[in-house]
Amino acid sequence: MTVNPTAAAAAYARPRQDVTATGIEPRTKDPTQSFADLVGSAVSTVIETGRQGEAMTVKAVTGEADLRQVVTAVTNAEVTLQTAIAIRDRVIEAYQDIMRMSI
Repeated sequence: MTVNPTAAAAAYARPRQDVTATGIEPRTKDPTQSFADLVGSAVSTVIETGRQGEAMTVKAVTGEADLRQVVTAVTNAEVTLQTAIAIRDRVIEAYQDIMRMSI
């Protein structure tokens, strides 16, 4: 690998981009969104992903979809559901830990 010193110097001479940007954007710009709205939105996403998997399965049965598309859609639905179940379990575990705390 050869290093071009001129290109390296030019790269360092360019103005730096904003270093305060983290690269992570919030899901919503609305600061008034409640936790219940966030959970409701997540549940809606899980349901929609499941419906897409089911729709793709129906298309496969009728011969309208490729097997690769069906496997991808069903796998996406399965992973989304497993993630939602894992989050639910952690929330229940946290609630139980809080209930066991002495006042």
